[in-house]
Amino acid sequence: MMVPTVYRPSLGAAKSISCGLIACMLLVGCQKHRAIDYRGPISGWPQWGGSDGGLHFSPLTQVDRENVSRLQVAWTYRIGGLTNARDGDLPALEATPIMAEGRLYLCSSLNKVVALDPETGRELWSYDPKIRTEGKVLLNCRGVTYYRDEYADPGRACVARILLGTLDGRLLALDAATGQRCRDFGADGTVDLLAGLGQVRPGEYGVSSPPVIAAGRIIVGGYVVDNMRNDVPAGVIRAFDVHTGVLSWAWNPLPPGRLDAELAPRGETYARGTANAWAPFSVDRERGLVFIPTGNTSPDYFGGMRHGLDYYSSSVVALEASTGRVVWHFQTVHHDLWDYDVPAQPVLFDFPTDHGPVPALAQPTKQGNIFILDRTSGVPLVAVEERPAPQGGAVIDETPAPTQPIPSNPAYVLHPGDLTEADMWGFTPWDRGKCREQFRKFRYQGLYTPPSLQGSILFPHGLGIMNWGGIAIDPRRDLLIVNTSRVPTSILLVPRKDADSMIKVGEALGPMLGTPYAFKIRPLLSPFGAPCNAPPWGTLTAIDLRAGKRVWEVPLGTTRDVAPFPFWFKLGVPSLGGPLITASGVVFIAATTDNFIRAFDIDSGKTLWEARLPAGGQATPMTYRLRPDGKQYIVIAAGGNKMLKTTLGDYFVAYSLRD
Repeated sequence: MMVPTVYRPSLGAAKSISCGLIACMLLVGCQKHRAIDYRGPISGWPQWGGSDGGLHFSPLTQVDRENVSRLQVAWTYRIGGLTNARDGDLPALEATPIMAEGRLYLCSSLNKVVALDPETGRELWSYDPKIRTEGKVLLNCRGVTYYRDEYADPGRACVARILLGTLDGRLLALDAATGQRCRDFGADGTVDLLAGLGQVRPGEYGVSSPPVIAAGRIIVGGYVVDNMRNDVPAGVIRAFDVHTGVLSWAWNPLPPGRLDAELAPRGETYARGTANAWAPFSVDRERGLVFIPTGNTSPDYFGGMRHGLDYYSSSVVALEASTGRVVWHFQTVHHDLWDYDVPAQPVLFDFPTDHGPVPALAQPTKQGNIFILDRTSGVPLVAVEERPAPQGGAVIDETPAPTQPIPSNPAYVLHPGDLTEADMWGFTPWDRGKCREQFRKFRYQGLYTPPSLQGSILFPHGLGIMNWGGIAIDPRRDLLIVNTSRVPTSILLVPRKDADSMIKVGEALGPMLGTPYAFKIRPLLSPFGAPCNAPPWGTLTAIDLRAGKRVWEVPLGTTRDVAPFPFWFKLGVPSLGGPLITASGVVFIAATTDNFIRAFDIDSGKTLWEARLPAGGQATPMTYRLRPDGKQYIVIAAGGNKMLKTTLGDYFVAYSLRD
C-alpha cells in the first residue's frame, strides 16, 4: 500500500512562506482595489439609443478595462408585468431605460411606465395604462421617449413629458416629474393611433419601439401582425404636435403616383397592407430628417398579390421631419419574400474617408448586410453590387427579384456563407446524420432561396443575422460593434385548400388569409435541439470603419441555460439585444440565450467580465453618471424572451464599481 507523503515545513520556512503569502495577498489586494477615479466625465442616456442617431456610445470612462472586473450589483428593481400573460402569449422584457432630469424611466412588457432614482433603484412614480391584451402575441415595450419644452414656464405641469406608444394602439403623454397624464395632449393625455386605420382586429396593431421627436413633432410608427391576412391595416408613419397631440402629417408607404384616396377601402383614410415600421427611428436635427426602417408589405412569404406596393418595403427612408416628404430611400431587399424587413435603428455617424468625414448612416439588416449610406442623399459610401438571386422553386404566381443588393466589401457582409449537406453538424454522428436528412428534404440555392411547395431552407431565419438590438459605433475609434445570430429554418408553402383543412384540425400554420397559400415554418434543429449548421451560432464582431475590415470576431455566449450540465460549451449562441460602448474601451452586451451580461475589450474582443443575470438579458444595456462625486452605473433589463425560450422575469439590474 502506498503511503502519501506529507510535507511539513520547518518553523523558519513556514514563517517565510507566510510572510510571502501575506505580501502577495496585500499586493493583489492593492491591485484589485485601485481607487475609483471621479475625475472623468458625467453623462446621461436621454434617448433609446443614447443619442438621436442611436450610436449606443457613452463618453463615460470611470469603468474601464482595468477595473471592470470589480463591477457588482448596485440595485435590482422588479417591474412586474408578466402575471397577465396568457399561455399563448410571448412576453419579452426588451426595454432600455432612458435617464433624464435625474430620473431613470423604463417600461414593462405590458407598458407600465416607471420612474426610478438612478442611484438607488427606488421607485419615484409609476403609471399603468392597463392595456388591452386580447389578440396579442408578442408582449414587449422597448422604451419610452423624453421631451422638455425649453420655452414653457418651468412651474407648469408637463413642461417635461414622457411619451409612450402602447401595444393596444395609443400614444400617451405623462408628466416626467409625477407620472400624471398631460391633459392638454390629445384627449385627456391620449391620442388614438387606431383612428383612420379602418377595421383593426384585436391585437393586430400596436407600438413596441419608442417614438422620436423632431421639428416639434412626435413621430411614431407601429407594428402590424405578420402573415395573418393580406389586407392588414396600413403601416402609416404619423407625426403629432408634441404639445397638443394634433396630427401634423401622415406618410403611408405607397409607390410614387399612387394615393390613399384611390386605394383605401371606402370610409377609410389609408390604403391597407403597406409596409409598417416597427423598429426604432433616428433623427438628424441639423438637416431636419427622420430615418425610417421599414418592414414588409403584407404578407411576408408571398408577394404575388402586392402589385408593386412593396416599393418602400425593407428600406431605409429619409423623411423631412416637418412635412413627411420623402427625401430619399434605399431598398435593402427587393420584393422581400423572407421576412427580411429592416429590423434595427439606422445609426448616424461621420464616416471617415480620405477627404474627411462624411455624414453617414449605417443600416444593419436581417440578411447580414450592413449598408453604409450618405445620409443626405442615400447614396452608398461603401459600394453596393446587384448580384443574381435564386429563382428556382418559386410558386407559379410568384416572381422573385432577379438581383439583390450586397455590399462589395466583405467586411460589411456578416452572412457566414451558403450551407451544404457536408456543413450539417451534430454533437454525434447520429444527430449529424439526422440534420443531413433534413437538409436533403428541402430546396436550397443559397441566400434568397424562394419559399416553395417542396419546402425551402431560409438561412438566416426570420429573426435574422441582426435584429432590433442593432449596432454600436465608437466615433472616436471609428469602430463598429455588432452581435449576430446564425440559425437556419425551413419554410413550406401550403396551397389554400389543403391549408384550410389543416388549420381546422389544429395544424400550426401561418394563414396568410386572402392569398393562395398558407405556410409552415420550423427552425432547422437536430434531435438534441441544436441548430443543424456548425457553430458559432452567435458572434460579436468589430469592424474598423476607417480601414474597411474586420478587426476581430469571437463566439458570443454559451449553451448554459439551454442545455443540461455538463454540456455547457462556449459555442456562440443566438441573441436578441444590442451592444453598448463606453469611451474607456469597454463593450457591454447581454442578449444571449444564456443568462449573462458580459464586458469585452474593444480592441481585442477579449472577455473582461461576466455576471449572472436572474433571467434572460434580451435587451440592450445603457449607462450613466449623475454627478462629479458619483459612480458610473450600467443597467440591463433581465426579463427573458419566450420566443427564445430564455428564463422569464421582470428585473432591471444596475452595476457599479466596488469601493
